Amino acid sequence: MTKYIPTIGLEIHAELNTETKMFCNSKNDADEKKPNVNICPICMAHPGTLPVINKQAVKNVLKVGVALGGDQPDFTEFDRKNFFYPDIPKGYQISQYKYPLVSGGELIGVKITRVHLEEDTARSSHDQGDFSLIDFNRAGVPLMELVTEPVIHDAETAVRFAKELQLLLRTIGVAGANMEKGQMRCDVNISIAKKGEKFGTRAEIKNINSFRSIERAIQYEIKRQTEMLDKGEKVIQETRGWDEDKQKTISQRVKENSDDYRYFPDPDLPKLYLSQIPEFSVENLTKELPELPLQKRDRYVKNLGIKEEDAEMYVGDEIFGKFFDEVSKEFREEKRLIQLASNYISSDLAGLVKSTGSLREDSSEEGKSFAVSAKNFASLIRMINENKVSSRGAKDLLGILFEKDVDPEKLARDNNLLQKSDRDTLKKIIEDVIRENEKVVTEYKAGKESSLQFLVGQGMKKSKGSANPQVLGELLKSLL
Repeated sequence: MTKYIPTIGLEIHAELNTETKMFCNSKNDADEKKPNVNICPICMAHPGTLPVINKQAVKNVLKVGVALGGDQPDFTEFDRKNFFYPDIPKGYQISQYKYPLVSGGELIGVKITRVHLEEDTARSSHDQGDFSLIDFNRAGVPLMELVTEPVIHDAETAVRFAKELQLLLRTIGVAGANMEKGQMRCDVNISIAKKGEKFGTRAEIKNINSFRSIERAIQYEIKRQTEMLDKGEKVIQETRGWDEDKQKTISQRVKENSDDYRYFPDPDLPKLYLSQIPEFSVENLTKELPELPLQKRDRYVKNLGIKEEDAEMYVGDEIFGKFFDEVSKEFREEKRLIQLASNYISSDLAGLVKSTGSLREDSSEEGKSFAVSAKNFASLIRMINENKVSSRGAKDLLGILFEKDVDPEKLARDNNLLQKSDRDTLKKIIEDVIRENEKVVTEYKAGKESSLQFLVGQGMKKSKGSANPQVLGELLKSLL
C-alpha cells in the first residue's frame, strides 16, 4: 500500500464559439490556415485602441455556470494580468481575477472553484529553423478557464472529468473543444503528501493537448515526485511541460504566484452588473440550455431501461443519440420496442456504419444522419418483434436498407426474407433435416439436448433464414 496521497487540480481552457474575438470584431475562426489575417489594431494592441466586451462570450460562460450548478455573481469585472511573452501583443492579458463570472459548481462529483473569461494568446511555432514564428489569428479569441478544487486523486478521474467537460461544452453549443486543434487545453497541478498531511509542494504541467497525455503526464509526475520523496529530496514549486516524444515532464520555470502577475482592474472596460442584463438571468439561461449529458443518461437508463453502455454511446455521439431519439418517438411509450431498437442500433447499425461509413448530409438541417431513416428502421424493429423476420433476415434487411431506404416489409417480400411460420411448409423442411441427419437425431433421442439446436440450424439453413426458428423447434420436438 502506498504511503503517499496524490492531489490533483485541473485548469482547463476552452476557446468559445463566437463570430468575433473577445474584445474586437476580428473573425474568430479556428480553421483559418493563412496566418495573421484575422487581426485588427485592437487585438494587435496598437496605441490608442479600446477593447469592447463580446456579449456572446460572456453569455456562453454563464451558460456553463448554470449547467454546472455554479453561482452567478451580480458584480464582475475584467483585470489585466501582466506578463511578457512574444505571443502577448499588449504585454498583458485581459482576464478575470477577484470577480469571476462563475463560482462553485460540480461535474461528475468533482467540485469547481471558478469559471472565468479571458482572451487567448497568439500561436507560436518553432519548426522553421533557429527562429520562431507567431500567428496572431488566435490572439484575442474568447477563452474560458475552468478551475477545479484539488479533490482529484488519480489520473483516471482527471481524464474522465476532462472528457465530461468537453461533452458538456459541445452539448450546450458554447465550444467545439477539439484538443487536436488546440481549442481545449489542460493544465494539471499535482502534489504528493504523506498520509495525514493535507498537501505537498505542487508542480504545474502546462498546456496538455490530449486525454492520453493528461493521463500519462499525471502518472509520470506522481512517480517522479514519489521517487524524490523516497530519496529524501525536496519537491520544488515549478512549472513543467509534457514532452510527448520522451513521455516525461520537463522543468520550464519556477512557478509564479498571483502576485507576480500584478493584477489590477482594466481601466478601459466597464464593470458588469449582471442583474441589470435580463438575458443573463439564471432563469433565461436555463430555458436556453438543451438536455444535459447527465439528464440524458438518466432518461435513457432509468426511464427507457436501456443498457448503460448504450446510453453512453448516445450521449457521447450526437448522430447516434439523435437517431435513437427519433426511433424512440416512433414507439412512443413501448419500452420493449425501444430496448429492442437500442440493441440493434448499438450492435448491427453501429457495425454497418463502421464498415461502410454510410452517413449522408442532412438536407433539413446542419450535420449528418444515417442512410436509413428512423421511420423505416422502426418498421424493421416492429417486424422483428412480431416474428415477421428472423434475426438473420433482419441483419440482411438492414444492409439492404442502407443502400435503398424504402419500406422494409416490401423489401422483405421482394427478397424472400419474410419469416415463414406456416407449419405445413416447415414440416417438409424438418422431415428432410431428420432424414439427412440420422446420427444427430439418434444423439438427441439419447438425451443430448444440444443436438436439437443443431437440427434447428440445419432447418434455418434449408429455408435460407426465412423459417421461424421457434416453430422449427416445436415441430422437431413433435416429430422426434
